[in-house]
Amino acid sequence: MTSVPQPAVELSADQARRIALRAQGFLGAPDRRSGVPGVLRHLGAVQLDTISVLARSHELIPYARLGAVGRRAVEEAYWSGGRAFEYWSHAACVLPVEEWPHFAFRRRAYRARPHWNHELPDGAYDTVIRQLRAEGPLTATELGGAKNGGEWWDWSASKVAVERALMHGEVVCTERRGWKRVYDLAERALPDAVLHDDLDDAECLRRLVALAGQSLGVGTRADLADYHRLKAEQFDAVVADSGLVPVTVQGWGKPAWADPAALASEPRGRHRTTLLSPFDSLVWERARTERIFGFTHRLEAYVPKPKRVHGYFAMPLLAGGKLLGRVDPAREGATLVARQVSLAGRKAVAPMAEALAEAASWVGCTGVRLERVDAAELREPLAREIARALA
Repeated sequence: MTSVPQPAVELSADQARRIALRAQGFLGAPDRRSGVPGVLRHLGAVQLDTISVLARSHELIPYARLGAVGRRAVEEAYWSGGRAFEYWSHAACVLPVEEWPHFAFRRRAYRARPHWNHELPDGAYDTVIRQLRAEGPLTATELGGAKNGGEWWDWSASKVAVERALMHGEVVCTERRGWKRVYDLAERALPDAVLHDDLDDAECLRRLVALAGQSLGVGTRADLADYHRLKAEQFDAVVADSGLVPVTVQGWGKPAWADPAALASEPRGRHRTTLLSPFDSLVWERARTERIFGFTHRLEAYVPKPKRVHGYFAMPLLAGGKLLGRVDPAREGATLVARQVSLAGRKAVAPMAEALAEAASWVGCTGVRLERVDAAELREPLAREIARALA
């Protein structure tokens, strides 16, 4: 581990929490003029996932910061006008197009892999590139089919080839059709100004660490490295030149760094009350969420149903800058169903009602039905508050 300079800045746990909230777009007036593209630039990465409950996660993330943003506007912000691209960052993410050069180190690493988990027949890669050049943009189906007819991982040669080209940076995803990627050549789809691998690995890593600091506000080594899934030793090699400021945070017990701009002014303003996707970058790292909010959060979609504690897609409730509960939602026609609600006491009742009513309206529901409320004595107060919020 790299030696850490003695921090000159000390932050209370509350200051660190508010810095993190502001950096993630939850403290202060939302930047509605910049809209969804502004949210994407601010966060640096929006995680994608196949699960769709109220909406897909990449829709829930700008909604949580901007309110009832149009869902078509979300899709257009990600997949029109060459403003963004999909790549492996924290996970599969939408990234601002200006970050393309920063991932040259990862593209080079993928090119150095001989097979990338799948064998590929001779000529298959070149065939896909020629077809995209002549006919693109195309889906995997249009390229010859996505599967061989076996299990879900049994990709066809054309699917393996185009995904490898995506990892190498020769191909990009230009949009999603029914959640299927539409592929095109990077040279045709991306602006010339960013379409290069000129940055060496050290410069790529330095810039990504600095961007992670801007997006998180303040974080430990693990927090900052995890934002774009860097290795600890990669972080150690560049953090001293990243511009981030070493700080100590009360109760964290680990070295931390902050974005200097985050330290320049006291975080102030109105807090958002909203439901968060489990894949939201405010809470996607479990240890950080516990450290900052004292809230244990785990996605249970892949946990066997009898072992789930809070539900399939439990969404944390953010209110007053704190995590005050969670709800496992579903939709039945025009009704938002709160299948399971957990609340941190009576103080969370009104915020949960507000968040459920707003989410229902956003996805076109006219009512909310409560099923299980973990604290039985809060069921009736919550039902009354929901009725008031919907009225």
